[in-house]
Amino acid sequence: MPFSKNASMSNKFFQPGGRRAEKVNDLFATIAPRYDLINDLQSFGLHRWWKRKLIKLAQVQPGEKALDLCCGTGDVSFALARAGAEVTGLDFSAPMLAVATKRSLNTQHSTLNIPAIRFLQGDAQDTPFPDQHFDIVTISYGLRNLASFDAGMREMWRVAKPGGRLLVLDFGKPDNGAWRSLYFAYLRWFVPVFGRIFCGDSETHAYILESLKNYPAQRGVASKMKELGCRDPQIHNLFGGMMSINVGVRPLDS
Repeated sequence: MPFSKNASMSNKFFQPGGRRAEKVNDLFATIAPRYDLINDLQSFGLHRWWKRKLIKLAQVQPGEKALDLCCGTGDVSFALARAGAEVTGLDFSAPMLAVATKRSLNTQHSTLNIPAIRFLQGDAQDTPFPDQHFDIVTISYGLRNLASFDAGMREMWRVAKPGGRLLVLDFGKPDNGAWRSLYFAYLRWFVPVFGRIFCGDSETHAYILESLKNYPAQRGVASKMKELGCRDPQIHNLFGGMMSINVGVRPLDS
């Protein structure tokens, strides 16, 4: 194992307990202007395919209401809108939302005839929306950054309509030991280089490995979905489990 599950946090941007929100907010304020570029580089462009897979699994129907939690610069929000959903994107980072808003006003998107997206600043663990309000609730690369994994999952469940779909896209933990070791070595030694080059600080991207230490990953998300009451929660492993998409459906009688 490249790290112990209970290893202490050492990254300045990813802290335990009550300081997590503050420090992760500092992180995204730092990386927001180059966030999309670095995503393309460190994933070799694959994040775009993974997000398309998420949208396919969401089974969007025209006119459905979708909530994209931790929406960041809006990739998934725009994709949900292109699929026909009425989208609300929520994120606690004002700089990330500024990038998303600018993208929504860009000619490249305005000519695609997609519905307007409402971007809001807020906490994914305590959203302002009524119970059972959304047909689709997504969170991509955000759940492991929350102060409380459980609170984030409960909030997704709370705002989902009966029959609504809950989807989580995030870094995973491969079952294959050799593949897992290679993956964590990439996160430990190579990904921080992007932070050093583009943000002047290697810790901006070294935080990814730190955030995975106590994150339950795809199996833990599936277990929590089942605990909440989701029907037949599914795990879709991508790239050998390095990434994963969890899908759960809130039963009609819940």
